[in-house]
Amino acid sequence: MTNSDMSSMELGEKLLQSVKEMKANNVGRLNKVEPNDVAKARLKTGLSQSQFALALQISSRTLQEWEQGRRKPSGAAKALIQIAFRHPEIIQEELQANG
Repeated sequence: MTNSDMSSMELGEKLLQSVKEMKANNVGRLNKVEPNDVAKARLKTGLSQSQFALALQISSRTLQEWEQGRRKPSGAAKALIQIAFRHPEIIQEELQANG
């Protein structure tokens, strides 16, 4: 038996064990992700990602990148996020005015 055969067998055994645990209602591990400041600000406004992005006049993709931590807002955008967190009603008003 080669190393790749052994790896395949080990993987198969692990998968079988996982299926048995799922059938027995055993939860493996739980990952809890805390939203970052951008997501918290958006959630506080009650707006969807597309609505929030529209209110901030940015692309939905940019907002997703910020919320997922792949990029960070800077300058004016960072200030707008802070305002959105402190005064979510202003962001909602902006969306209504431009929507």
